[in-house]
Amino acid sequence: MYNFDFIKPETLAGAVEALAGEDAQALSGGQTLLPSMKQRLNAPATLVSLTGIAELKGVSGRAGASVTIGAATPHAVVAAEAGAFYPALADLAGGIGDPAVRNRGTIGGSLANNDPSACYPSAALASGATIKTNIREIAADDFFQGMFTTALEPGEIITGVSFPIPEKAAYAKFQQPASRFALAGVFVAKFAGGVRVAVTGASEGGVFRWTEAEAALSANFSPDAIAGMAPPAEGMIGDLHGTPEYRAHLVGVMTRRAVAAAH
Repeated sequence: MYNFDFIKPETLAGAVEALAGEDAQALSGGQTLLPSMKQRLNAPATLVSLTGIAELKGVSGRAGASVTIGAATPHAVVAAEAGAFYPALADLAGGIGDPAVRNRGTIGGSLANNDPSACYPSAALASGATIKTNIREIAADDFFQGMFTTALEPGEIITGVSFPIPEKAAYAKFQQPASRFALAGVFVAKFAGGVRVAVTGASEGGVFRWTEAEAALSANFSPDAIAGMAPPAEGMIGDLHGTPEYRAHLVGVMTRRAVAAAH
């Protein structure tokens, strides 16, 4: 590690002001940022912690309508409290990492980082969530712009995420045993107007919607409707864990499992 300044404001306005400084970066759970700093892949001069801002924490909602989660809310709190409104989202949060990660990592940090194997982006995209920041609201379809890339501008802070609650939903993840990151994770959400399917962990471009599966499942919300289907292998991740063809096959399998779980 190296020397840097650390600021922990108690208000959102204080955080915005601190981030206006030269080479300042927001710190939420730090589950990605701190390891990258230790490896000298990231070297901000100032870290601005968001964990002391009460207005960025908490879970609230209306049954059958929507649930809103503060950006600095740890995964463990989402797992414990979101189930009263959105069980599939709570199940996803409970399967992230290990207890240490779930008690430190936050939903806002996960979405802002947009790791291609993170779980939350699939839930946000499949649910048609709205990402709220200190200056605007961004639809999930517009927020995720590729691996580790989002619509956030410099100094812009995620303050919360609002999830519409679908009629049925589930998340299925084939995980790397050590990290519990998704080698392929699929979140399926059935709304009155159709089905949304979002895939994480599989594509070089990061989280994406599998539109062919959406069309088939909107006509018939059953695993049989997508029997034998898989997205194209082109553009899928190929690494020591598997070939692009393997990742594409996993997406089909996880989608069918998610649909079955949603029932």
